[in-house]
Formats: sequence, C-alpha cells, structure tokens
Amino acid sequence: MPLQSALDEMLPAIEAELKAVVLSPQNVAYPELRRMLAYHLGWEGEGAGPEAQGKRIRPALVLLCAQAAGQDWRRALPAAVAVELLHNFSLIHDDIQDHSELRRGRPTVWVKWGLAQAINAGDVLFSLAFLALHRLAETVSAQAGLQAYACLQRVCLRLTEGQYLDLDYETRPDVSLADYWPMIEGKTSALLGGCAELGALAAGASAKVREDFREYGIKLGLAYQALDDWLGIWGDAALTGKSTESDLVSKKKSLPVLYGLEKDAEFARRWQAGPVQAGDVSVLAEMLKKDGAEAFTLEQAARLTGESQAALQRAVPGAGAAAHLQELTALLLGRKS
Repeated sequence: MPLQSALDEMLPAIEAELKAVVLSPQNVAYPELRRMLAYHLGWEGEGAGPEAQGKRIRPALVLLCAQAAGQDWRRALPAAVAVELLHNFSLIHDDIQDHSELRRGRPTVWVKWGLAQAINAGDVLFSLAFLALHRLAETVSAQAGLQAYACLQRVCLRLTEGQYLDLDYETRPDVSLADYWPMIEGKTSALLGGCAELGALAAGASAKVREDFREYGIKLGLAYQALDDWLGIWGDAALTGKSTESDLVSKKKSLPVLYGLEKDAEFARRWQAGPVQAGDVSVLAEMLKKDGAEAFTLEQAARLTGESQAALQRAVPGAGAAAHLQELTALLLGRKS
C-alpha cells in the first residue's frame, strides 16, 4: 500500500478524534471559546477547509511509527491527537510573540479575538492535549499512558526552550553556528522526535527501539529545517510558496546566514552594514553562495538526512516495515524547488 493510501485512512480518523476532543461541551464549556479553537484548526470561519487545517504531518507521523513498530495505528490515535493539539497551542502563542497577522492565509486568532483571548485559546489547546493523551490508557495501557505523559511534557519543555532561544537570538549580535542547533532542536525537532517516540511507545516497543525512533524524528526535523533555510534563500518561490526575500530582509539568523557571518567575508561586512532591502537580496544570496554557505547548508541537510535514515533502520531493521516512513521522509526532505 503506498503512503497516500495509508494517509487516506489515517487522516479522517485523526480529524474525527480531534473534533471529539475539541468540540465536546464536556471538555470546553463555552461555545465562543470552542469557535476560536475550531477556527484556528481550520474547521470553521471564512477560508475553512483542508488548506486552513494544515497537513497534519505530526499526528500522521505518530500513527506511521506505531504501524512500523508492529501495532495497529488506531491504538495510537490519542497520542496522535495530543501532539497535533500541542503543535497548535504553540502556533497560537508563536503568532502572538512574532506579531504574525496571518496563518495559512487567514487572520490569526489574536487578530480576530485579541491577545488576551488568544492566549486563553492556546492554553486550552495545551490542556486538551493532555486530556486527549489520557485515552492512551484505554487503547494501550495505563503504563503506556504514564510514559507518554512524561514524554510529551519533555517535548513541551524543549519547545519552550527553543522558542526562548529564537526570541533571544533576534536581539543578540553574537549568535554562532553552535548556537543554531539547540534552538532548532527545540523549535522544530523536539516535537517530531516526540511524535516518533510516542508512536513506538503506543506499539509497546522497547526503550532502545523508542530511543531509535526518537532520534529518527529529531534528525528528520533538523534536516527539514536546514533544507527550509536553504529554500528561504535559494528556493523557487513560485513552486514552494516560500519567499526568497523575507529571510534576508528580516535578517533571520538562519543556517546559511550564520555560516556566512562566521566566514567574516564580503557577506558578513554587508550584513553588518545595516538593513537589507528587497533589491539587495539577489546580491546577498550570491555573496553567501561565493562564501560556501549554500554548499554547507545542503551538506548539513544531507548529513542529517542520512543520520535520520540510519536511526530508522536501527528501529525497524526488517525490509518493508518502515516503507511508509521512508516515503514520508523522502517527501519532506526532497523539496529542492
């Protein structure tokens, strides 16, 4: 069965479980608060639909890992829904902290309902994530539920640390390449590592196998972010929808930028000279390429991709068992345009 066929089964089940948790008056008593959550999750309001909902990659990763570890993926649904709710909690709060007015082409929750109520909406999603996870005690076991609770709390801590570093780095003039990786591991990789570990945990895998799954997810996230940083400067915006101007104009301390700054050559001197305008972007991108930043960024993405695949091979050594995960990995890390 190809990956898309598996996702065609999994995604409706994820959506149904999400709605059962979020829209239940037993969990969220106040209709307007439920509307805020339903809007953010892409179910209601102008522009509602699949694009507003997002791809649900993280819950799908939980289910695919449970399946690869030898379990019926349906038993891992509470964990899958928990990580999606946690992810969306972080998005609401990130939008507030970053002053982002749009999310998936629609006004963000804080724009529509105000900062204070958006904080409340994010906090509700955080709480619902752990209520959803509690059902793992029914689908797997009480012990699995306790272990999953601890796993998700560790992920929350890393997510928050990553966001702290991201905000801190915005005003620090001395951010280095070495500083970059802990921030990305928190913001991008921690949740993917947790997804993979939770899937294996729901399948009853050993501690060693769970650790291999976690490493697979973490290295997948690091490779994805390195590639995303490359796309932010050299990708084809017409194909990816990601601007190749915004990262440099906003002076984002991405992987290629930090590499260029440490080279202390032409790019670094121009970067430190003052603001970057849209008309400067192509010249700066060429400077970075000349300094070796493009080649370095792609090398890091390739290295981390290999380490992710090696961890998956250790977790699931049997031929074919991890085919869907390998296909998902190729899909996520094959974005060169």
